[in-house]
Amino acid sequence: MGRSVFVVGVGMTEFVKPGSRGWDYPDMVRIAGRAALADAGLAIEQIEQVSFGYASGPSTCGERAFHELGMTGIPIYNVNNACASGSTALFMAKQFVEGGLSECVMAVGFEKMQRGSLAVGELDRELPAQRHLDMTSDLCGFTDAPPAAQFFGNAGIEYMNRHGLKPEHFAKVAFKNHKHSVDNPLSQFRQEYTLDEILESPRVFGPLTRLQCCPTSDGSAAVILCSEDFVKRNGLGDGAVEIAAMSMHTEFPSTFGDRSMVKLVGFDMARSAAAEVYSASGVRPDDIDVVELHDCFSSNELLTYEALRLCEGGEVGDYVDSGANTHGGQHVVNPSGGLISKGHPIGATGIAQCVELCWQLRGDAGSRQVEGARNALQHNVGLGAAVVVALYRKG
Repeated sequence: MGRSVFVVGVGMTEFVKPGSRGWDYPDMVRIAGRAALADAGLAIEQIEQVSFGYASGPSTCGERAFHELGMTGIPIYNVNNACASGSTALFMAKQFVEGGLSECVMAVGFEKMQRGSLAVGELDRELPAQRHLDMTSDLCGFTDAPPAAQFFGNAGIEYMNRHGLKPEHFAKVAFKNHKHSVDNPLSQFRQEYTLDEILESPRVFGPLTRLQCCPTSDGSAAVILCSEDFVKRNGLGDGAVEIAAMSMHTEFPSTFGDRSMVKLVGFDMARSAAAEVYSASGVRPDDIDVVELHDCFSSNELLTYEALRLCEGGEVGDYVDSGANTHGGQHVVNPSGGLISKGHPIGATGIAQCVELCWQLRGDAGSRQVEGARNALQHNVGLGAAVVVALYRKG
């Protein structure tokens, strides 16, 4: 069993439409990183290692970005794991402390994105998602819609048919997340929509309309992790949040072998990682107060409820209809607005989820605060790469 690990400083930028602020990635990291240092009351010289998560750009963007915080000669790691890049960097940083390699480290995520739908990748080698493309084409056919929308849209159709859901259930997820984002000053979108407006917005693929899909975004987030001894020596206990458990899983044979679109987009990875987290932390799904999960599309939030055991598959419709996933319900899911409304700068997302949950557990989330939050769950997925699930509690 490794050492306890605590989050003691958090910071992030606004998430914005690509190019709208004239930011480059060093500018974003400067804002987020300085905010995390100020939040912890620490100097950059106290940081011993840094892991940077981002999904596009040259291999040493992390080193360049760190110039904005201080050139102290420490090890810097650049992590690319698709949409799980940020949480993978966080998982790595946690291991540095947990394994006794460092006392105080930083994890940073950032992305500077192009407008429009995500490109499929480099054309001079096999695409990392080629097997996902092939299986989707084999099971469902393939259209000219954005590939990611087809992956998650087809998973949504399969899940809808399996559990008797309706398109309105997908739209209710987006309705909730857009409503939550109104209270988040760092969210890319802060407009509330009616259910009809969401259902009637331009169709992207299957049951998914535009207001049920996350946007491309620019932004950055940063967190500082340290050991319990470091917390005590530096008087950081008041703001410390413990990472009670964290698990990272990559794909299983069932991802392709079961010929299921739901499993293709990460269901089994999430289910297995969540089971490890619950076992390691001793926390049950019913004990979870607040959740930040990877709602790249409304369909993924729906099926992830079951994967995280927030409810059973046959209960998903009732879970959504009853408001069990929002304030006053059983769990508050994506109080930040989630990816759908807060935005999705790929490498920043997994770190930003940690930031939001730390604010919630500290009681610092303002008008979106989840009352009495004690246990918080994070879920971040990178298609074709990994799922990271983490459990946080107030230190």
